[in-house]
Amino acid sequence: MNIKSPIYFSLLAIGLLVSLGSCGAKEGKESAEKEEAHGHEHGASEPTTVASLTQEQIKEVGIAFGSIEQKALTATIKANGILRVPNNNRSNVTPLYGGSIRTLNVQLGDQVRKGQVIATIVNPQFIQLQEDYLNTVNEILLAEQELQRQQELNAGNAGIKRNLQSASSNLNILKTKRASLAQQLNVLGISAAKISAGNLRSVIAVVSPINGVVSNVFLKLGSYVDVSSPIVEIVDNSMIHLDLQVFEKDLPHLKIGQDISFTTVNNPDQTYVAKISKLGASFENDSKSIAVHCVVTGDKTDLIDGMNTTGIISMSDVTTPAVPDDAIVEANGKYYIFIETDKKAEENGEHEHAHENEQGHDHDENEAEHDHSKGETHDHEHGITFEKIEVIKGVSNMGYTGITPVQELSPNVKVVIKGAFFINAKMSGAVGHSH
Repeated sequence: MNIKSPIYFSLLAIGLLVSLGSCGAKEGKESAEKEEAHGHEHGASEPTTVASLTQEQIKEVGIAFGSIEQKALTATIKANGILRVPNNNRSNVTPLYGGSIRTLNVQLGDQVRKGQVIATIVNPQFIQLQEDYLNTVNEILLAEQELQRQQELNAGNAGIKRNLQSASSNLNILKTKRASLAQQLNVLGISAAKISAGNLRSVIAVVSPINGVVSNVFLKLGSYVDVSSPIVEIVDNSMIHLDLQVFEKDLPHLKIGQDISFTTVNNPDQTYVAKISKLGASFENDSKSIAVHCVVTGDKTDLIDGMNTTGIISMSDVTTPAVPDDAIVEANGKYYIFIETDKKAEENGEHEHAHENEQGHDHDENEAEHDHSKGETHDHEHGITFEKIEVIKGVSNMGYTGITPVQELSPNVKVVIKGAFFINAKMSGAVGHSH
């Protein structure tokens, strides 16, 4: 073909136009796809703050609710201590007379009451003591008759005054002896008024002098025990108190009547309360610490003499809103708690669709339905909806952390105190959608 032919130039022009049109269409399609992808990314960046869980999920994860409490967490002193029972609330049970143990009625850990029989002991001397009492009673009868005879003789000027005086003195001595023996028998638990020749006792009971718990058993059946050998030890834990060791620099911040929170080493999750009753006046050994004596108030369950403790002393009466440490989760450098809410979990999905529409992206009907199904929340009629609330963390002590919510919350709001991590994982997409 002649290259100067008009037909040749016409074909060349048509080819260039087709090529340019094809490139423009391709670039336009790529640009539209990029804008659409950008629109989806922008919508996906919106954080999810509301999520629902079914009752089955709540039970399986172990989610528990609590409230925002007022706790004294600021300006505190931490001190180690030990639980003690005062000596006037503990007793070594010993008999008043020696003997062999015939019965032992208590075991380690038993709760006993004042006057309860702890053990019985046997000793022939007990019979001898009762015999002496009965003989003294009989001697008094004779002495009274002798005194009466001397009085009659002296009344008729036939008697000797010295004999009258001797009879009177002898009677008084016997009466004193009878009173002494009666008291000894009463101490042993034997009624002197009920003693007769036919009911002499060789066994006596040893009773508890206080209410409390048997903390030690020293002897066994058949053992010989005397007044210096305790049978058991009884401790009354109802009067247990706390001794804390506080350093000299912290002493000016303490005062009598100040409240203290403390935990035991073997159960750090349980918090107890005490009140300062006395401040020590001297240093303890070489530790340069001072003993602070505190009376345990409130619940004393499971507290035992000798337990090691950790106490938290508030240096001021300032309190702060606080929740258990497990109620707070961290995400992207911020801290959150979860509360029960009436909001709908699908509000976040609706927000995403509204945002996409504002960007001017058109989707066909099938794509819109597909995207809506992703944001759709299934029926949680029997579940609970949670909202993520940002907070500012404060001081942490005794398993609690002070918080300041960034938005105002109702005083009666229900806060998740266990399982917050799972709810946060669900909101972030780490937990699959539950049907």
